[in-house]
Amino acid sequence: MKCKVAAIDGSGQGVCIQRDLPEIGPGEVLVRVKASLISPGTELGRVLAMRKNPNTNHEPRPFGYANSGVIERVGAEVEQFAVGQGVACMGGGYALHADWVNMPQNMCVAIPEGLDFAEAAAVHLAATGLHAVRRTAPVFGENGVVVGLGLVGQFAAQFAQLSGCHIQGVDHFALRQNIARKIGIESVVDAKKDDPIEQAAIFSAGYGMDFGIVAFGGEATAAFEKIYQSLKQAPDTHRMGRIVLVGGAQITHGFGASLGNVDVRSSARTGPGYHDEAYEQGREYPKVFVEWPTQRNLAECLRAMVAGKLQVSPLYTHEFVLDDIAAAVDVLVESPAEALGVVLKP
Repeated sequence: MKCKVAAIDGSGQGVCIQRDLPEIGPGEVLVRVKASLISPGTELGRVLAMRKNPNTNHEPRPFGYANSGVIERVGAEVEQFAVGQGVACMGGGYALHADWVNMPQNMCVAIPEGLDFAEAAAVHLAATGLHAVRRTAPVFGENGVVVGLGLVGQFAAQFAQLSGCHIQGVDHFALRQNIARKIGIESVVDAKKDDPIEQAAIFSAGYGMDFGIVAFGGEATAAFEKIYQSLKQAPDTHRMGRIVLVGGAQITHGFGASLGNVDVRSSARTGPGYHDEAYEQGREYPKVFVEWPTQRNLAECLRAMVAGKLQVSPLYTHEFVLDDIAAAVDVLVESPAEALGVVLKP
């Protein structure tokens, strides 16, 4: 069976290629894709460099890890899904920008009635934001700051507020700031115009932030330092709180006394299970020891979406058909201030 897949070629351009789709194996389902969502940071982070230094010998690289569609076939050992069922899918190498994909069953979750395919396609990025918030160990009434209001940051800010926390979002793109205000983030700071440290003090009434989330990739030392300076401070001058880094952020900072009593935590993807092949294909972790594995986080994200608690549609700025992948990539790479959520449909 042939399938159509979006890829990045050696010159950093989006292209559509045809390739063979193997037969599904045990623990897998065949999904006819209805929508997919581009994650610009992870998927397109190297595209600008490729455009500056093209390599025409580089084979086009398929990409994508967040889509949704309808199950057309189920493999052996699949009991939780049936043909004709709508599912949201995630996973690098699996949930590609394509018209057909083979999916490990635990990387899928049933779409609740009332939720459309485009919204459901955001489940991977939503679960990434949810897991980041879980890593902060939020307490009702705490003050937190999310630096970076891309898709993951927007989801993390919403989940933190759903946990009962007061959240301030920080970004330097006006589009992202406006979207954050539209979806109800309590306070939004323009990093180009205002000092996030001063704004954090005002927002928390002088108390200081209890936690911060760095929700972008790349060099993040300056953002980390601003979050650190925004955290609550004990009478002995030591800072206290938690800072979570999600995505490929890189920081340079001293530890020991120079860090105070601050917990620095990494948030890895969507929760336990992702990249464990046995789990992905159907093995369950003991629920008493692993409360929030990936598939359960996915289900909670969709539950919040369909209940109207987690907003997705306001995050979407563009929609393209799969054949127009070149234009979709261009708008995200060349005009990042003008685009956020970009949806593809076969």
